Amino acid sequence: MDKPLILVSNDDGITSKGIRVLIDAMSEIGEVVVVAPNSPQSGMGHAITIGDTLRLDESNIFDDHITAYECSGTPADCVKLAKHHVLKDRRPDLVVSGINHGSNTAISVLYSGTMSAAIEGAIENLPSIGFSLCDYSSKADFSHTIEYVKKIANMVLKNGLPNGVALNVNIPPKRNEPIKGIKICRQANAKWQEEFDKRRDPNGRQYFWMTGNFMNFDTGEDNDEWAIANNYVSVVPCQFDMTAYDAMDFLNEDGGFGE
Repeated sequence: MDKPLILVSNDDGITSKGIRVLIDAMSEIGEVVVVAPNSPQSGMGHAITIGDTLRLDESNIFDDHITAYECSGTPADCVKLAKHHVLKDRRPDLVVSGINHGSNTAISVLYSGTMSAAIEGAIENLPSIGFSLCDYSSKADFSHTIEYVKKIANMVLKNGLPNGVALNVNIPPKRNEPIKGIKICRQANAKWQEEFDKRRDPNGRQYFWMTGNFMNFDTGEDNDEWAIANNYVSVVPCQFDMTAYDAMDFLNEDGGFGE
C-alpha cells in the first residue's frame, strides 16, 4: 500500500528543533513533504502575503529522502504554496504543523502561526493538526511528545476529521511523572493581560515593548488550560467559521434587527 502523503509546516521556521522532531515522527508514518517559513513567524496569526513577492526555495537541511522547501512568507502562505505549487498534482492525506516551541492554548490559538497552517489545511478540507509543546525554555525537551504526535496523527489518518475542522494539540512540558493521557477539551476562557512599556531608543525616539501576564478566568475542568496543568495532552477541535450562531438569534429577536 502507498504511504500517506503528509505535509509538514510550522511557524518557528524550517531550522527549528520542533519541526525536526515532527518530521522524524511523520517519516515513520508516511511520505513527508515540508514547506515551512525561512524565518520565525510566531504570532503571525492567519496573515498572508499580498503586497510583496513570495520566495520558495528547495532546502537540503534534512535527510535526502525528505522533500523540503523554505518560504519567505507566513505559515498560511506555506500551506497555500504547498497545495497550489509543490503538490499541485497530489492531495495530502494529512497536514501537520509544529511542534511549536511554546503553548497555543486558550486565546493564543487566534494569534498562532502554528495553528494558522493547520486551519489553512482545514479550509481546503484536509485533515489538519497543530502541535505545540507548552515549554518556553531554550532547552525544552521534545522527546516525550513523539508518542502522542504519532498516536494522534495515526488516529486522524484512520478516522478522518469533519470538514473544516483542525485539531489544536498542546502537550505538557516534560515532568517527573508521565503524561496521564489525552483529553478532548474546549478552549479555556483565558487571555494575556497586556501592558506596553514605553521606552526611548539612543536617538530619543519613542517606542513600545509589549509585556504582560497570562490570566486564566476559567474554573472548569474541561478546558485546555486545566488539561495541561493536570498533565494531560489537550486536543481542541477548531473551526474557521467564526459565526456566533446564538448571537444571530439574539439580534433577530431582542437586538432589534428582526423588526
